[in-house]
Amino acid sequence: MKFTKMHALGNDFIVLDSRGKQMEGLVALSIKLCHRRFGIGADQVLVLEDSEGADFRMRIFNADGSEVEMCGNGIRAMAKYVWDRGLSEKDTLSIETMAGIMRPAHSDGLVRVDMGEPELEGRKIPVDLDGRVVDHPLKVDERTFLITCVSMGNPHAVIFVDRVGDFPLSYYGPKVEHHGLFPNRINVEFVEVIGSGEVRVKVWERGTGETMACGTGACATAVASSIKGLTGREVVVHLDGGDLRIEWAEDNRIYMTGPADEVFEGEINL
Repeated sequence: MKFTKMHALGNDFIVLDSRGKQMEGLVALSIKLCHRRFGIGADQVLVLEDSEGADFRMRIFNADGSEVEMCGNGIRAMAKYVWDRGLSEKDTLSIETMAGIMRPAHSDGLVRVDMGEPELEGRKIPVDLDGRVVDHPLKVDERTFLITCVSMGNPHAVIFVDRVGDFPLSYYGPKVEHHGLFPNRINVEFVEVIGSGEVRVKVWERGTGETMACGTGACATAVASSIKGLTGREVVVHLDGGDLRIEWAEDNRIYMTGPADEVFEGEINL
């Protein structure tokens, strides 16, 4: 099987081109390929497919085999994959995902993506709470966190802390992810506010664990910090893998701008 290894801010992906053919067993295949000792190693597998309603379709599988709705870093990586191979000459692509059609565009050597509108209604995120979930107390062991929840096509719980650099992410991340309040589990962002236009974020992704960056998580963080009055509507999000620029525009749509890079191509004997 041929594959391409890519990353966006250190969030790494295996890209498989399934256009014109049916690829079976993607759950088991993703678990095998993402293993960093017995496979290629990645946070997620991205599968490029044909689409009836868009230029392309992208499916996303976590390292544990679970299929997810959307990945902000993944959509930028897939757009670069398409452009680098001349699969489309369009400056703005339409890529179908489980979260809807995303539209990545060229932007001065980076990729700018219209990520759509944030969902703030608890039951639609989904969270087992009615109304907006802003500063809702969530008890985990001896600590109580104040969570603000946002869906960017996939669910996020944003938690603001004083110092994110030494926060015990690997301990609290999975406990929040699997908390009973979240019927589909949840991605978790632990956030330190630096200023009105700048935050630092540590990411725990459901089905994957700690990652160096999360595009939808950066968008959710920008929305949460703006709602709480901690930042404005344009935010630079510092992640372990680098920076993303997030704009919550007046039309309620979220725009994410950042890089994506190809690492290598190869073949694996399955």
